[in-house]
Amino acid sequence: MKAPSAMEYLPQITSTAVDELLARWQAEYPDMGVMAMLPEAEQAAVPVLQQACNNRGASLAGALFPALVEADGFLERGVWLLRFDHKPFTLISPELPQESDALQVTLDALVNGITPHLGDDGDVTLFMLFDAMVPNIGTILDELYLRLANRVHYMGVNAGSESFQPMPCLFDNRNTVQNGVLLMLLKPHRGAILEHGYHVPEQMLTATSTEGNRILQIDWRPAFEVYQELAREQYGVEINKENFYQYAVHFPFGIVRANGVIVVRIPVALEEDGSLFCVGEVPANAVLALLRAPEVDSVHTLDTLVRGVSELYGPVEGCDLLLFYCAGRRMHLGIEAAEAEVQGLQQRTAAGRLAGALSLGECGSATEWGYPLFHNATLVASLWGE
Repeated sequence: MKAPSAMEYLPQITSTAVDELLARWQAEYPDMGVMAMLPEAEQAAVPVLQQACNNRGASLAGALFPALVEADGFLERGVWLLRFDHKPFTLISPELPQESDALQVTLDALVNGITPHLGDDGDVTLFMLFDAMVPNIGTILDELYLRLANRVHYMGVNAGSESFQPMPCLFDNRNTVQNGVLLMLLKPHRGAILEHGYHVPEQMLTATSTEGNRILQIDWRPAFEVYQELAREQYGVEINKENFYQYAVHFPFGIVRANGVIVVRIPVALEEDGSLFCVGEVPANAVLALLRAPEVDSVHTLDTLVRGVSELYGPVEGCDLLLFYCAGRRMHLGIEAAEAEVQGLQQRTAAGRLAGALSLGECGSATEWGYPLFHNATLVASLWGE
């Protein structure tokens, strides 16, 4: 008899439907756990999942996202339930501090909680679900790497509302929290592949003054003033305060790192002082380039993902594929082009099932054992299941 699929989509989230699925799974996998991915429109259904899992003694970890991803595109209702054949170690931490000393204490506690469960046999992935409202995720990734280094692969995404309004978006069996992180140890697991397909223009500038997610000055001039000039000179587009929100998502910044990796930062707010607020931290003196969404190379993106996942896991045909797709990427490419990318990935991999969510920022590396970075505009792909 064929084993029950490890990925199931329920269009209606009822106690009966969830319990019937859990019962089928537990018949084959008594020690199972569940990861749940919900669109933000289904926020009220979180207690239904918690109660059903508690009644069955199944561990639960999950998050709310702007939308779900499936082989044909995106879903605004329902739930993806993904089975762990064996309960993973999970740890949820609400209200992550921003002040340095308090953050160090919190991260020490998290790592001390994780370390005894790493084991010494096989690959382990630290899977991180962040609330997108946490402003210092890049710093947190740096600090986690200082503590854990290559003992784990790093993979993560941001949950929450596409409106970037605060909401409790992370949950386990008992808690529903915001401004925090939910950590899971996946094993055996070799991580994920990230790619965005942006090509970098020749002109580079320097973010000479920054504060966390805000770019105050570029080459010692007000950030928005330089942003306007770059858009005009490189792409012939006039961006002003009135149309900023219409155009900014189409013209993100790329942070050019020394190893050639491009980390995308999407401006999402224009401040009164002319500074630009981005999704993700921008280090002081970062080397910047202005990118343009229509120049995303979708073919390169998909080929890189398929090749990378195949190198990590071997042949992917017929396997279950987990995919996170950046909400900002969908916005600036348009829903039809975004759906075409998802469909193209399904066709190239011939995956048995493709399940995932629309994310608000992505964490990981483009190479195995690479340094974990916080990204925008990427696709994150990995196999699911043991």
